[in-house]
Amino acid sequence: MAKEEIKNEGKEKLTKEEKQANKLAAKKEKAEAKKAELREQIDELKTKIVDENDEKVKEKLRAQRDDLAAQLDGIKKSKDGMTIPMAPITKKRIKACIAIVVVIGLLCAYLFTGTARYGLLSYFGVPQSTLTAYTITDGDGEKHSVKVSTYNYYYALYYNNLRSQQEQYAQYGIDLGDDKQVDFDKKLKDQTTTNDDGDTITWAQYMREEIMENIKSTYTYYYEAVKNNKGKEPKITDDQKKELKETLDSYEETAKGYGFTVSGYLTAAMGKGVTEEVFKREARISYIADNYKEEYQKELNSKEYSNNDYNKYREEHESELQVVDLKYFECDTEDDAKAFVKALKKDGSNFAELASKYTSEDNAFDKEANKNDVETTYKEITRSTLQSLGAAIAQADATESTEETEAENKTYSGLDWIYSADRKAGDVKQVSTSVVYMLKKARISDTKTVTVRHILINPLTEEEQNDNKSPSTDATADQWKEAKKKAESILAEYNKGDKTAEAFGELAKTNSTDSNAEDGGIYENVTPNQMVPTFNAWCFDSSRKAGDTGIVKTEFGYHIIYFESYGDLPVWKYTAQQALASDDGTKAQEKLEKSYKIEENWFGSLFFEIDTDIDS
Repeated sequence: MAKEEIKNEGKEKLTKEEKQANKLAAKKEKAEAKKAELREQIDELKTKIVDENDEKVKEKLRAQRDDLAAQLDGIKKSKDGMTIPMAPITKKRIKACIAIVVVIGLLCAYLFTGTARYGLLSYFGVPQSTLTAYTITDGDGEKHSVKVSTYNYYYALYYNNLRSQQEQYAQYGIDLGDDKQVDFDKKLKDQTTTNDDGDTITWAQYMREEIMENIKSTYTYYYEAVKNNKGKEPKITDDQKKELKETLDSYEETAKGYGFTVSGYLTAAMGKGVTEEVFKREARISYIADNYKEEYQKELNSKEYSNNDYNKYREEHESELQVVDLKYFECDTEDDAKAFVKALKKDGSNFAELASKYTSEDNAFDKEANKNDVETTYKEITRSTLQSLGAAIAQADATESTEETEAENKTYSGLDWIYSADRKAGDVKQVSTSVVYMLKKARISDTKTVTVRHILINPLTEEEQNDNKSPSTDATADQWKEAKKKAESILAEYNKGDKTAEAFGELAKTNSTDSNAEDGGIYENVTPNQMVPTFNAWCFDSSRKAGDTGIVKTEFGYHIIYFESYGDLPVWKYTAQQALASDDGTKAQEKLEKSYKIEENWFGSLFFEIDTDIDS
């Protein structure tokens, strides 16, 4: 090739690089302008929220703020969530890399002159892909090597999550405190924080310790999974394969926009040595570890105990296991609660009517729903469940102490009244905004848990659900009508088929908008009042039997429910079994995790990502 041709080829290549750089700069400038606009809108909404007195208007403003914050976060991830510091790799640089690989002695020169992390070998990720970051020794004494590229992968995840988390806190005005706040414009080694032991260390040290623990935890369950699968790596689920593919497809699309391969994009975004293969490997290992841990925990949680164990637990936790039947309503004001009690009939027959009357006018859905006695009737409810409802009567008594009172020293006179052995049907209690009408006094129930499946039909359109701007209760009358029609159509389709739990589960997978759709809509070992009132009442109807189906309406939409079975244990025994198994399971997991040891490799650690500003 003539000198003039070489010269012209160089100019052409430079022009392409300039075009790529200009394109990237334009994209970033556009993203920055949009981010500034969104931040300004968010700040304006924050001011409006503080000044607004109407709680309903506040909620709408908060929803707008959250939507804008989500948009801002989306821009950060899709537009400027990575650094692109590298120019396209030329043939000359590739040849130089090969030459250095051949002349191994040069590696020592790079290392001891302090430039190893920035030399050409490091540039192409050779040390990161070959050197050991950690040696993990399992409970059997077998040693496993974890590469530097794995450390850099985890470093990128931790760094970006930390930065994203802090930005979200900042958006909501949450002050983390000086020692928990990171200045990402400064080096991590020049900033300090406090670790779990109360020691002051640099952020660089803190992150290094956290990343080592994260790697140890993940690889512990990964190696256990392999060990318990006859030494072979278990397969991940089809859904996980799909999720991984979709993630990589998304990265590929973004990478093309920057003129990169997927590996080049990941290396630029996540650190040297983090190629497409490394990303897939680490994602697969995480999936396998999570799957095994879930199965391991499920096995631990299913441990069976003797009647002596259950009875001992019952004696020690009697008050926690007791249940009562009552009617309960929370008024908007204490004056409303007093008026409610004054108007309440002795037999409690107008409780639902009063609940509807004293529901806020602007809450049309609840005002109509509360006309149904089921909405305010709670059978076999425990102390903790009543507290979870936010009942004023279930709150801790006020204390004169200015210091934070320990949980075990708090008193709950409202709950003590409800669960007292002196209670009888017809007793009424009003505390602040709470009104309680007793139906049945405290006892230990023999009611068993239930397993059901359901298909949720949300009245809102898919777009409205994705926007997440309004709850289902804001749906129009026509939308509710269409949702009911769809629910009835799906139930009719089920009734034409095999009428089995599996068949119902398949319909749930394709029709339900609930988060458990992929699991066939199943809820196992449901306890009384775990679900919203109308759903709960259907499940625990005394006439319920396996194979029953029905449709109920709740604030979330229409639920097509299939009753699968009763549990083997009464609720109180199931509660005891879960508590005992949880304690034993925690001890077993701690023992397993302690049996694994991790040791950092000094030589490999020289190639760890340090103070890398991945997001800027």
